[in-house]
Amino acid sequence: MIQTSYTDFQPGDTRLSSGQTLSDVRLAFTTFGKLNVSGDNAILVVTHFGGTHSHSQYLIGPELALNPKNYFIIVVNLLGNGMSSSPSDGLRAAFPLVSMRDNVNLQYRLLTESLGIKKLALVTGHSMGGVATYHWAALYPEFVLRAAPICGAARISDHNWVFLEGMRSILTSDPVWNGGDYETQPTQGLKNIARAWAAWPPSAHFYRERLYTVIGYHSLEEYLTNYWEATYLGMDANNILAQIDTWESANISENDLYRGDFEKALASIQAKIYVMPSTSDAYFPVEDSEREVRFISGAELRPIDSKWGHWAGSGRNIVDTNFINKQLEELLNL
Repeated sequence: MIQTSYTDFQPGDTRLSSGQTLSDVRLAFTTFGKLNVSGDNAILVVTHFGGTHSHSQYLIGPELALNPKNYFIIVVNLLGNGMSSSPSDGLRAAFPLVSMRDNVNLQYRLLTESLGIKKLALVTGHSMGGVATYHWAALYPEFVLRAAPICGAARISDHNWVFLEGMRSILTSDPVWNGGDYETQPTQGLKNIARAWAAWPPSAHFYRERLYTVIGYHSLEEYLTNYWEATYLGMDANNILAQIDTWESANISENDLYRGDFEKALASIQAKIYVMPSTSDAYFPVEDSEREVRFISGAELRPIDSKWGHWAGSGRNIVDTNFINKQLEELLNL
């Protein structure tokens, strides 16, 4: 059963890494299990692009590695996703750039100031959650004992950036967009971005073998309409762009700790880390993960051999999810 209830952490006005201030910050999260006396059995799960805490629970359960009987599990919503502070709260296009660093710093405050956590036994997440996982391990190396980025990266590649800029252009080309100051949602732009985005997370193998039928769609058109268009029509256009901004700007070395030295940032990670790219991911290819792992002491590359592309880490394919769960079980036993 999906746990839809959540709590808001409200740290107040927050100065962002851009120098701007985001007022009345709200960080939405949900929890499973109980924190132990020593405050070190906590596991943090970070949401993905467009997803909420309700979409990020497929690795949590009594028979799974992330077992609430053993761990205190926190699922936290990224800023801009419509649950935590987002443009749709009222700022709309005036919502400031929120970096992944900003997200992680606020999450750290949640864990330490509100929840009493002393150490993270594990931080993990898929996609942008995987990107956040890398940031956690680099920004708070002594706080994070283990990390498992799933289909993510420590910084965004030029290829990934170009994809995101293309999506931005598609969405904002709708005349209703009006510089983000729209009176009604730019419906055609949302439909267009949905169909364009559909080519990226699932792989060519996914389409060749009509794997959309496995998740309940009888035709390609039904899948595009009832999954992709329906998903994006349920999102706020400014929220989508806020999340694109966070994704595009992600880089674990762009901060005062590492001052752009990417290799130093990777080498500073102390956590035992299992890096899990998908072998068919167009966003975050295995080759990028291989380069990153070289600089992290104690890191292991554990590719997901999958035909599901970026979706290998999303919980949609039980074979891939079982593989991930096995890696998490092993990592947590180290």
